[in-house]
Amino acid sequence: MSQFEAPFPAGVTEPEYDLYGRNTPVDVDPARVFADVNDEDNAYRQRARDFALNEVAPIIDDYWDRADYPLQLLKRVGELDLLRDGVDMEGYPHQSRMAAGLVNAELARVDGSVSTILGVQGGLALRSIVDCGSPEQIERWAGRMADGSLPGAFALTEPTHGSDSVALQTTATRVDGGYVLNGEKKWIGNGSLGPATGMESLSVVWARDEEGKVRGFAVPQDSEGYSAETITGKLALRAIWQSHITLRNVFVPDENVLPGARSFKDTSAVLFSTRLSVAWGAVGSAMGAYETSVLYAAQREQFGRPLGASQIVNERLARMQSEMVQMQLLVKHMVELEDRGELTGAQASLAKFTCTRSMRSIAANARDLLGGNGILIKNRAARFFADTEALHTYEGTETVQAILIGRSITGHSTFAG
Repeated sequence: MSQFEAPFPAGVTEPEYDLYGRNTPVDVDPARVFADVNDEDNAYRQRARDFALNEVAPIIDDYWDRADYPLQLLKRVGELDLLRDGVDMEGYPHQSRMAAGLVNAELARVDGSVSTILGVQGGLALRSIVDCGSPEQIERWAGRMADGSLPGAFALTEPTHGSDSVALQTTATRVDGGYVLNGEKKWIGNGSLGPATGMESLSVVWARDEEGKVRGFAVPQDSEGYSAETITGKLALRAIWQSHITLRNVFVPDENVLPGARSFKDTSAVLFSTRLSVAWGAVGSAMGAYETSVLYAAQREQFGRPLGASQIVNERLARMQSEMVQMQLLVKHMVELEDRGELTGAQASLAKFTCTRSMRSIAANARDLLGGNGILIKNRAARFFADTEALHTYEGTETVQAILIGRSITGHSTFAG
């Protein structure tokens, strides 16, 4: 060493943290809530875990940072038969509600945008076609939606009608051979994929006919008069595109009118089937945020010892684990109720309300526990912290869910006034 060189100071280079648990897996089911899951359901869960860890985790930070859509992942989820969200289809093996929930959770455990792709494509768009479509429509579109080769959107929410979706103003006017649609939709996942990429894509558009009834229409995104702008400037779910759709005299032939979608009750039935999916997504995000926190506490050293050697950190992790287990118990019980045909709308709202609120707490703790590193995308906590805000809002805000739950308690509807 020359007189002009100094020894490299210790502690300047920060280690790379393994926050996905590849080398030291974290037990995210400490109460063994899912220990009795049958082999078929567990196989779906493991396939989703392997895909998310090996194919999503290595690339998602870059897509999230650029607010870009990882289209190849949509196709891979379909190829792995993880895109149906429990929708039964001819030619496909049965996927139970438990399996669908576990798949959702494992995808959300790695990234909320990818689990939202599942919710939009399988839970909403595909389910609308299978539940409300004719046999010919199901044959025409369902298989390609399930394998990810036909992106699908669920176009219900409007710029001035978010949670108040029953007040939709998009119109469907009867003409020779079909209907003409006019109106606008906002926050529609996958709604701009066709215009932006040139891919064949389909939007299930909900509109009110001349009799005031809400109807469902399968609208190819290359239809004349259909335009969609990808919403930019989002701070959450940045790796899936939501869009603002404008419909100007869009002609929909009779063959694209969904015969089973003839009132808002049919729309609500689709939404009811997916409300537990939002709760499952929150459970998965909680598992990921907890996992990240445990791993960081073990690897990060401060004041001459790992963070995990501090009482306050142990208390915080215990609180996060407690909240996570309560969420897991709740969604499992709700699935059991749904399997028996006993799940009510208020109970589904309770699951969504409880799980997304708890996820907010866990994500905030994770972000704070990681300190300055907690705002870096690569360290996961920032993504969970941001994405939970979107999860907490869509398919009915906390306030709307509380009103629904409150109505079941008191018997009084307080939506008006």
